[in-house]
Amino acid sequence: MMTRIDNKERLLRLMNIFSQETDEEHELSLDDIIHRFKQIYGPDVKLNKNSLKDDINHLINHSFDVTINQEKDGLPKYYSHQYRLFELHELRMLVDAVVSAKFITKQETRQLIGKIKKLASTHQGKKLQNEIQVDSSIKSESPFIRLAIHDLHHAITERNIVTFQYGRYDIDKNFNLSHEGRLYKVKPYALTWANDFYYLIAYYYEAGQIRHYRVDRLRNVNILNESFPYESFDVSKYVQSTFHMFAGDEEWIKIKFHNQLINVIIDKFGKDVDIQKDDEHHFILSTKARISGGLVNWILNFGSNAKVISPPSLLETVKEEVAKMYELYD
Repeated sequence: MMTRIDNKERLLRLMNIFSQETDEEHELSLDDIIHRFKQIYGPDVKLNKNSLKDDINHLINHSFDVTINQEKDGLPKYYSHQYRLFELHELRMLVDAVVSAKFITKQETRQLIGKIKKLASTHQGKKLQNEIQVDSSIKSESPFIRLAIHDLHHAITERNIVTFQYGRYDIDKNFNLSHEGRLYKVKPYALTWANDFYYLIAYYYEAGQIRHYRVDRLRNVNILNESFPYESFDVSKYVQSTFHMFAGDEEWIKIKFHNQLINVIIDKFGKDVDIQKDDEHHFILSTKARISGGLVNWILNFGSNAKVISPPSLLETVKEEVAKMYELYD
């Protein structure tokens, strides 16, 4: 007994075969397509080439991309679905970003990559698997972050006040809530991805100032019905002036760097940063930054290739830290 497929199901199945199995490098003839149908519905499925040709023309007329390839008259035609919303190299960048992001758990990394691969054909999807290798130990273990990001985006858009608990790991790798577990109440301004982590930038009512919080360290995020009026806030300026997401007072600083660090500074501050040639081997960076332990540690990363010029308070703090390091190794 012949297996029959109604016209709508046949058309949808044909679209699925084109989407999953064809691309720029993989084409199917009508015989190949009929073979795929038989693999799905069994060897007795009733199909004819004229019906398939009509289906293909119907797909083309309704803006579903089908490329028809016939090199010479008399040879079989080959069909493929080549146009997709994302190019393969764009999907590869998305996969690389997901794999590299520390705030995405290992399980969510696998899930996201699986979804990204479905945006390509099965053949191209295989090329997307583990394009770059990143130590899985850097991945977040927090199962809360996905929901927290979703809730926070909603709160920022609707300008709803948010409460949450916040914590950090101790020397025994136990997660401890700050402020004895008391709730933080904030006006959420923005979410930003910096230093491989997601941060919430928000106005903290209790302290009366803008602060930032690692999203993977938030717990029990709750959106209140209470809202706040629109406030202009320059997210880019805040991030640029905040080193390693540490709090502190913003001041003008000048630092002398060896020329070999010019690309590091441009990567950090952008091409419009104020830099002036000092001598044949050095340049001076002038910028506003938050004076903090994070800034001091960042400067010390460069060893003798960086020297603070001003302000005097920052210079003294760095000198004191260098003296402590010397004593440590003396």
